[in-house]
Amino acid sequence: MTATLDFSLPDTLSAHEPPEARGLTRDAVRLLLSRGAAAPSHHRFTDLPSLLDPGDLIVVNNSATLPAAVRLDRLAVHFSTARDDGTWLIELRRRTSKASEPYGGGEAGEWLPLPGGATLRLIERETPRLWRARLDRDVEAYLREHGRPIRYSYVPVDWPIDAYQTVFATVPGSAEMPSAGRPFTAELVTALVSRGIGVAPITLHTGVASPEKDEPPYAERYDVPAATARLVNLTRASGGRVVAAGTTVVRALETAARGSLVRPSSGWTTHVVTPERGVKVVDGLITGLHEPRSSHLMMLTAIATREPLARAYEEALREGYLWHEFGDAHLLLR
Repeated sequence: MTATLDFSLPDTLSAHEPPEARGLTRDAVRLLLSRGAAAPSHHRFTDLPSLLDPGDLIVVNNSATLPAAVRLDRLAVHFSTARDDGTWLIELRRRTSKASEPYGGGEAGEWLPLPGGATLRLIERETPRLWRARLDRDVEAYLREHGRPIRYSYVPVDWPIDAYQTVFATVPGSAEMPSAGRPFTAELVTALVSRGIGVAPITLHTGVASPEKDEPPYAERYDVPAATARLVNLTRASGGRVVAAGTTVVRALETAARGSLVRPSSGWTTHVVTPERGVKVVDGLITGLHEPRSSHLMMLTAIATREPLARAYEEALREGYLWHEFGDAHLLLR
């Protein structure tokens, strides 16, 4: 498997708060444009309609973010993914002064008392970091009352769940925000449609992030509806570009691709986009800036190839772009 990019990310380039707390609107974050061999160029996200062409299609993720973190005295439980049998994949984390860190403890059969009188039973390890577990009540209803949005140490304080929802969020289920959609506003979507650029949804419920380096993405639930599959195929047939708003959208569309066509599809995806496997139906990507050596960066090299991507990240580091879910954006076009 091709190695992904490695670089040093200074803490000063982590977005510690939403752009609204920095005096910006959501769509006023910076946007770095990478287009093939051309030098990267600098924009605001509000410029997006002018950077795409009439007839292009943006595919977005309509998954809504759950307040998926439940805090105990010394531990936190991050609810990641609902399984078909009513169990959930969860991550145990040790609480720290800033946020939390991975916790390697826990035993199969152990019961954990949670706030509100709930009880969580650990069943078995699913991965080195994730447990399969069962809560003694409906999880989503419980999280709405007792949960908080998952945050990591680069975000020092809690923000309300609305800060972690995109304008497209209609289907609850993500442990963490599909953050590529965060800079979109209703006004920007109107501007896109007015220019003749389509917008179509898929659903992919994101699990917990993989902050530890070199971890592949886990299996996730997704749905590519018939209307979106049809629009993707019509766009490509008419010479337009299909631009995914987020790596979650790339994963869903490439899972549903059969050759150069996208079919309506739903269920669980274990598909991992790599440079060796490539992409079949995605021509561009709107995304954030990703951590060194992450699996997301490996996906990006399948779209942009390694050299242009490395050049773009050098530019982003030099120009002080901000990383993570509250940070700046990156548009890659093939």
